[in-house]
Amino acid sequence: MPTPPADRPPARGVLRLLNGADGRVLCLAGDVDEATVHAFTDRYGREPARVDVVDAGSATSLSAPALQLVLDHLDAAGLAGRPVAVHGSPVVQRLLADVRPGAAPPQD
Repeated sequence: MPTPPADRPPARGVLRLLNGADGRVLCLAGDVDEATVHAFTDRYGREPARVDVVDAGSATSLSAPALQLVLDHLDAAGLAGRPVAVHGSPVVQRLLADVRPGAAPPQD
């Protein structure tokens, strides 16, 4: 794993793009803080990737940048007309329900 720049704290969570049986997965786990998001964008870039699933079932918390990253990926998929399955922990389900009150609830 790359060493974070000296001006950034180490990442506490996990944020990765994985290839799974259901397609490309945006995987979030643990405390997905701002440093975790910076490490992700350093590795994959800032543009939302094409994903088929968001797996945040093991996420214990999301920082504001982490929530925005998830929303960016969901919005990009929506604009392209692609459904994205969302598997979220209770924390993630509450956050998404707060920012997208009319949207379908995340899947368990």
